[in-house]
Amino acid sequence: MAENLEPTPVDETSNRINTPFNRRNFLKYTGLTMAATAIVLTGCDDDDDDTTPMAEGSVNLGTGDVGILNYAYALEQLEAAFYTQVVANAAFSTAFPSALERSILTDIRNHEVAHREFFKAAIPAASRIPDLTPDFSAVNFSSRASVLATAKTFEDLGVAAYNGAGKLFTDTGNGLTYLTLAGKIVSVEARHAAEIRDLISNGDFAKGDSGIIAGRQIVDTNGLDVALMPLEVLQRAQPFIKQTIVATGLPTQ
Repeated sequence: MAENLEPTPVDETSNRINTPFNRRNFLKYTGLTMAATAIVLTGCDDDDDDTTPMAEGSVNLGTGDVGILNYAYALEQLEAAFYTQVVANAAFSTAFPSALERSILTDIRNHEVAHREFFKAAIPAASRIPDLTPDFSAVNFSSRASVLATAKTFEDLGVAAYNGAGKLFTDTGNGLTYLTLAGKIVSVEARHAAEIRDLISNGDFAKGDSGIIAGRQIVDTNGLDVALMPLEVLQRAQPFIKQTIVATGLPTQ
């Protein structure tokens, strides 16, 4: 039975992404220790505070490693908001009559909330982007097909985003680096992506299809997963976020 980590439902009025989360459960579900958080905190520069909105409705991710962390945080906010709304929706049991499927989606919700809270705790407040507002107007939360299709988009995109962003980190400190932390999270995202694909069609966990990039396999002939750079990822994620995400300070290669 999946543990409920979201004690309050999504605020349908404001539809904000950020929701309450139990810190003890966060550590339990991610397996990331506060030592890992301390490393991220040490590497972030509080002076890099150019992540405040550039203009009304715009959010600037910033530059350098902090910018990459904000990029990941933005994506985790989006995923956490989506699965929170899936589970909180009044039609959840109708759209997903299978208790097993509901348990799977609730577990994924818990993981994504944990990821969101990890980045929120790790990035200094002066450098951290604000809470984003999702736009799920194109999603029919009463439809199993619509929910799973959107979930597939988000999970495939999340995996590709971490795969592409890993090489952009410049941190070279000892111990757990940003790349190591990203690797721990992307492996969970890949498990989600495979599970969602199997829910859509059993056995399709790594099947090639149009996916997030038309004509490309999710896993190529070399056994490698798709990798996308931040601007490519944000182009695909932007329709689901009301604010305009500005990533001009992030590396492009």
